[in-house]
Amino acid sequence: MTFFERLGGRIRARETVVSVGLDPDPDRLPATVQDADLPRWAFNRRIIDATHEHAACFKPNAAFYEDSDGWRALRETVAYAHGKDVPVLLDAKRGDIGNTARQYANVLEMVDAITVNPYLGRDALDPFLSRGEKGIFVLCRTSNPGGADLQNLELASGEPVYERVAALADLWNEHGNVGLVVGATAPEELESVREIVPDIPFLVPGVGAQGGDERAAIEHGLVDGVGLVNSSRGIIFAGEDAHSDYFEAAGAAAKRLKRQLNEHR
Repeated sequence: MTFFERLGGRIRARETVVSVGLDPDPDRLPATVQDADLPRWAFNRRIIDATHEHAACFKPNAAFYEDSDGWRALRETVAYAHGKDVPVLLDAKRGDIGNTARQYANVLEMVDAITVNPYLGRDALDPFLSRGEKGIFVLCRTSNPGGADLQNLELASGEPVYERVAALADLWNEHGNVGLVVGATAPEELESVREIVPDIPFLVPGVGAQGGDERAAIEHGLVDGVGLVNSSRGIIFAGEDAHSDYFEAAGAAAKRLKRQLNEHR
């Protein structure tokens, strides 16, 4: 079963397109967690327990696991999510050439999908794209304001860079395993990318803490009901100011986002 087939089944079964980001920033972990010396994998397990019923996918960001104990924590996290029958998308934004790219792609033995950076061209992504059962989400128009510095630059053809990336991703989708990362903070651009690639699912970051457009994320992000809308800080740190249990607050935030998104489906 391919990633998008599995994801589609999960979306239909749970009626959710919510991607829950698992980014355990040590500077934001609650004092109760720090005082208990709760390791990352244990913190993630409690987030997964609280949110998995509302999650179509979990999305750990590699930046929070790249240290001496981090890869063990990531493996534990992935295994636990898989035990709940939830796929895992690693937000790693990889992109390199030759044996470096092939080495980066080996992480797909552990996870179900990955984000990649297209700016080194097709050969940098071949080791990822060739794994037809895995989901490969190509950065296209990201949700951060600075993304426009490069992604909106106009080419000689008159199209912005992000539109060219979308068109290339369509050509690279030989195995039906390519998605695009297109932020909800630029709804007009989200719509323009969808016009270029009508058949590629999107991973849409930028809702929640970044204030992205939920309606646009659903209207333009899904293909036959398949796609992901991600929230990281808005879910896993929802308990920072809550009067209820910290992890219950995360579960409530995931449930609330699922309900809000489903209003537009």
